[in-house]
Amino acid sequence: QVQLVESGGGLVQAGGSLRLSCAASGRTISNYRMGWFRQAPGKERVFLSAINWNGGNINYADFVKGRFTISRDNAKNTVYLQMNSLKPEDTAIYYCARDRASTGWGDWGQGTQVTVSS
Repeated sequence: QVQLVESGGGLVQAGGSLRLSCAASGRTISNYRMGWFRQAPGKERVFLSAINWNGGNINYADFVKGRFTISRDNAKNTVYLQMNSLKPEDTAIYYCARDRASTGWGDWGQGTQVTVSS
């Protein structure tokens, strides 16, 4: 079992930037694909980005391409999401998760709130 703790959220004006962190404990995540998701009020959780174990394979949802950058530091057992050019519609709770292969995404953290004001 992996425990994931997201941090770095907050209140930012439109056009601003935030860097989210996802710190893992309990076991190493260096062998796993990791992802970021978000859930806005009244909406379903949606996929944002994923990164494979060594950063050689990265995917983004179309609506964050060019604005968000995922990265990881396996030595720190941490995954990051750099978010630039933030928009009010980016307001949501942001979660990281581990790709458990046959059982899908899991080990969800508590999330970190991101609020973008116009």
